[in-house]
Amino acid sequence: METIPGVLTAQILDGGRRVRVSMGSPRFEASEIPLAAEVGTRVKDFLLELEGRRLAVTCLSLGNPHAVHFTEKPVDQFPLADLGPKLERHPVFPQRVNFSVARVLGRGRMEARVWERGAGATLACGSGACAVVVAARLHDLVDERVEVRLPGGTLTIEWDADARSGRGEVYLTGPAEFVFEGEWPE
Repeated sequence: METIPGVLTAQILDGGRRVRVSMGSPRFEASEIPLAAEVGTRVKDFLLELEGRRLAVTCLSLGNPHAVHFTEKPVDQFPLADLGPKLERHPVFPQRVNFSVARVLGRGRMEARVWERGAGATLACGSGACAVVVAARLHDLVDERVEVRLPGGTLTIEWDADARSGRGEVYLTGPAEFVFEGEWPE
């Protein structure tokens, strides 16, 4: 599949009921995310001031910029509608950012909500789900394969890398459902 960041390879599973997509390798350098701050090699627990709150975020790129904040409370209790648009446009993110709030439920389970840059709160975000798993692995909170529950459903994310090296592709597996049919005008 052709996407703005590049070509992604997809594999049809279970007779077409599920699809596994290679989302590429995450990038962690501040210039690759990009960030308008000097923060070193990995952007883990970067503190941002936002409306009197200090939020620790882990930042990375999967072809688009992501900032992930971990919470111990259920993600539906996080004020995403209030803080998401402010964090999306925080001056440290010159190209804006997708902001995810995530909670680890176990080594193989997480829940997340995503504020997508330019779109707002979404029911599901594939690269956002991948970003929360990569960030959680960098913190050694989860294993290589994780089920991520989003408001729109559950996705399986795998990162076949040693979290210390950061190398390796991220894979997203989710249901394939017929949504609509149309004709492309010539």
